[in-house]
Amino acid sequence: MPGTHYPLEVQPLIPQKLTRLTELAGDLLYSWNRSIRALFVRLDPRLWEQCGRNPKLMLRRVAQARLDEAAGDPLFLEEYQRALSMYDTYHAVRLSSRLTDIDPQTDLVAYFCAEFGLHESLQIYSGGLGILAGDHCKAASDLGLPFVAVGLLYRQGYFTQTIDAHGNQIVGTAPAVLADLPVCPVYDDKGRELRVSVTLLERTVELKVWRVAAGRISLYLLDSDIPENSEADRGITCQLYGGDRDTRLRQEIILGIGGVRALRALGLKPTIWHINEGHPALQIVERARELITQGWDFDTALEVVAAGTVFTTHTPVPAGHDIFDQELFGRYLEPYVTELGIGLDELKSLGSSPISQGGFNMTAFALRASRFHNGVSRIHGGVASRMEAYIWPQIPWAENPVGHVTNGVHVATFLAHEWSSLFDVRFGSEWRNKLTEAAYWTRIDAIPDHSYWSVHQSLKGAMLEAVNKRVTRQYRRNGVGEGVIRRLTRQLEPDAKAPLVIGFARRFATYKRAGLLFEDPTRLARLLNDPDRPVLLLFAGKAHPHDHPGQNLIRQIHEFSRRPEFEGKVILIEGYDLALARRLVTGVDVWLNTPEYPLEASGTSGQKAAINGVANLSVLDGWWGEGYASDNGWGICPHKGLIDNDQRTREESAEVLDILEQQVIPLYFNTVEHGYSRSWIALSKAAMRRAMPVFNSERMVLEYARDYYRKAADHARGLAADDAAQGRTLARWKRQVAAAWPNVRLEPGQDIPEALKVGEPLRLTVLIHGNGLREEDLVVECLFESTDDSGETLVRDKASFAPCGTDGEGRLIFRLDHKPETPGFQTLRIRAYPYHTLLAHRFEMGCMVWL
Repeated sequence: MPGTHYPLEVQPLIPQKLTRLTELAGDLLYSWNRSIRALFVRLDPRLWEQCGRNPKLMLRRVAQARLDEAAGDPLFLEEYQRALSMYDTYHAVRLSSRLTDIDPQTDLVAYFCAEFGLHESLQIYSGGLGILAGDHCKAASDLGLPFVAVGLLYRQGYFTQTIDAHGNQIVGTAPAVLADLPVCPVYDDKGRELRVSVTLLERTVELKVWRVAAGRISLYLLDSDIPENSEADRGITCQLYGGDRDTRLRQEIILGIGGVRALRALGLKPTIWHINEGHPALQIVERARELITQGWDFDTALEVVAAGTVFTTHTPVPAGHDIFDQELFGRYLEPYVTELGIGLDELKSLGSSPISQGGFNMTAFALRASRFHNGVSRIHGGVASRMEAYIWPQIPWAENPVGHVTNGVHVATFLAHEWSSLFDVRFGSEWRNKLTEAAYWTRIDAIPDHSYWSVHQSLKGAMLEAVNKRVTRQYRRNGVGEGVIRRLTRQLEPDAKAPLVIGFARRFATYKRAGLLFEDPTRLARLLNDPDRPVLLLFAGKAHPHDHPGQNLIRQIHEFSRRPEFEGKVILIEGYDLALARRLVTGVDVWLNTPEYPLEASGTSGQKAAINGVANLSVLDGWWGEGYASDNGWGICPHKGLIDNDQRTREESAEVLDILEQQVIPLYFNTVEHGYSRSWIALSKAAMRRAMPVFNSERMVLEYARDYYRKAADHARGLAADDAAQGRTLARWKRQVAAAWPNVRLEPGQDIPEALKVGEPLRLTVLIHGNGLREEDLVVECLFESTDDSGETLVRDKASFAPCGTDGEGRLIFRLDHKPETPGFQTLRIRAYPYHTLLAHRFEMGCMVWL
């Protein structure tokens, strides 16, 4: 038709009685509070889904008549007032009684991350890292932790995914409309929109600061897409993980350096700085620069900054660590280095690593410039200790400063409403305050089996219905005929014989091995096609647009799903997102996870499944290495001894199929007496009972507060006091040790005896060429070691030598007088390392010498 089409949106007026709906829609507390979400669902359930479960957007599109009707509906108003009462009470309570390690009057945690997955209405996340960050924020809010988060406002977010008729992943974008997002601009004390700036290649880039309310905490997002900037600079914060390395570095300068400047402009003074993965690590540069402007030298400033910094690494896969070309890095960081008062090469050396020759490794930099470091599961903590051992080159990897805090998931977000309602009936509302008490959750076993099974079946039916709608739409778009669609979705129909449903939903990276089950397709087809024991496999997930092997995996799963023997038995679902994830982790019967050991850092999707009573069938990696017990799922033992990856894959695939055939399927279909398997319900209850009190984000944040945040705040405060008197002392001492250490060596002062009688003391003397170091600068230890049945060397005992002055040649004398505690054959090793009481970790220097 001729003429220009002008968009016009006629927005309803919120009735006076419902005016606070706008306030509720602007606080992401709705993402984990069902009472608030229920208000919007009740207004118009269909519109709620059409708006992507976004209450802010919904309030602009809901019919005026429906709002007016709700304002005159006593039942709706009662529900509205109840939600407001809960909302106001939540915000009135500040600090949890369990959070004894943080002082809200003096402490503030600043949590930096490249992505945050709080809710699908704010698309600034891609996957596990972002969801974990969102759960961390929610738990911090629930606990009343003094906490602020910093990220970037991506107008396009991560990419959207469709899958075409040939199994190709089609990448799309869905640019956000700012008016639809639960964000608001921050204003300064003069009522102007707050701006901060960063320097990028000798030009200034202005950044607008947005605030996201998430319960009791604030998330501040930086945005370069404003008129003050050039067209190119406006696009820097456009897309999460989009663009080339140049764009990524610019994003990380904005996040790290701009993020610190935003907090300063807001008048905030964090005492704990938590860097979640390496992307925000350049905040360290800005914080050091601030202190140097006060007259501090770089070494002292770095010590104080590092003391207050917690760094969490999330990936054991080398490709997951940002590494920038040193020439590119130098060009962008040169203006900042000038203000640091050091040479560019000195800064570059802080980011050096064996895997990044000629590159600047953000993980290496974050580790060297922080004092508290952790992986995200017990296994991953060990893997990270090995991977990053080059930071502390002379320290045995098992003793270096990398610890672990196992990830947890936010229960209020990922526990299905049906389970919450059942718990309310059975336990009362107190269960929400018992999330970290294992003994409390034994009462799950007392829930009648028929009630428990009914809840799971309801969730499973809702999940199958949602999957049916999605894949039907997907097939129609790809030109699949209606008859074929009916054949492909027959297992999803409500009148079909209920299948055992196995879910695999995660990023399609090759190390996650989505195709492991298909190593023996003939055997798998036999298991899936037993008419008396039907089994359905659901797959979902995205591959990064540049990850071509990962996209090939999607194509392979698609091709298997269209084979006659797998039609309707293997379903690949496009557009994996938070909404689909919530459906799957609450509705499937088994959660499958088959990573290549030890490359799964945590695997929180399995935790989300477990708290909903879904059994895990997973490689004993990540969290499952801690969570698995014989009664709550199945563990796939990694075949670590096999060097040939193809053979390893075949062996582990066969093990998965063995477990399915011999244990999972028979147990599920053991329904002779009750119409359901009581043994399966017992396993499901154990999955929920064991996961709920341990693998939740509340426990995780409490652990960070106790073991990391409190220590970081105290350490930084101590080093910074009195114009950094202790910081200067520590920096000076470290320089002395670094200069002396290459020439420090040990000598035996006597022969070491080969045997002792029980109760007889071991007396040894060691002489040390200290190269200028004093006896108080050193610790000398004797390790008593033996070998276990598997050949592992174990430290059975440890004893320290006492300093005893110097000999005539100026050598330091250290003596040991110790009664060994463990009888039997053992070996002794003697070592020395530098030590100062101001160190955060005794092996912080990375220096050690052995006799």
